Amino acid sequence: MGSEPTAGALLAAGSEALSEAAFRTGDYLHAQQLLEAALQRARQTRDRIDEAAALTRLGMLLHYEALNGDLSRADWAAEERLFQQALAIQREADDPGGAAESLFGLGLVHQVLRGDWATALPFYREALTLAERYADELVRSEVHRHLGFYYVYAVGDPVQGLRHLRMSQVLRERYGDPRRVATGTLALGEAELAAGNRAEAVRLLQEAVNQARSVGLSELRIGWAERALEEASKGL
Repeated sequence: MGSEPTAGALLAAGSEALSEAAFRTGDYLHAQQLLEAALQRARQTRDRIDEAAALTRLGMLLHYEALNGDLSRADWAAEERLFQQALAIQREADDPGGAAESLFGLGLVHQVLRGDWATALPFYREALTLAERYADELVRSEVHRHLGFYYVYAVGDPVQGLRHLRMSQVLRERYGDPRRVATGTLALGEAELAAGNRAEAVRLLQEAVNQARSVGLSELRIGWAERALEEASKGL
């Protein structure tokens, strides 16, 4: 008989299953089972860093489920608890890269689910400080993405916002996940439209639609890109 999978292996498989559910299938059961198994294995082996990472990804699973459903019914408190539990472990275990991801998750809870930018922003700023030194391209991309949203939509500073969003897209391309590249193109196109650059917005949004279709994103996500393109095209 083969050896049982490690927490790290379960975590990697669960993270990929989570991305597939979030961007393509909408079915989170397999990802949840893998991540819960990773959490259990990490606790059995007393691997605090993998334990925290599993908690963070379970928080992200709740977040993506909320995005794909009814945000008004999202259990933001349960999501927040998972990120807080992870962050406490990461602080204690001196895992700044992991802490960046959990801080980002806490920012999402307040910005996306509660509509509270004032509370979200300090989490995003601390996440960026840590992520730029310790985290991978994906975490860095996500933090730049939401800071970009802040400047474009909350502050009305598209120049600063587009700087963050363009950096986010560069990092997505380096990370190499075409599912996330497509969503990054959509974000850039919407930001260009908000900045008044309609022709560039239409170009990017058409590219986002093409990318979303070519990589097999869910109908929900393709629909988001198509509606953004339709709206941007009205003024041409």
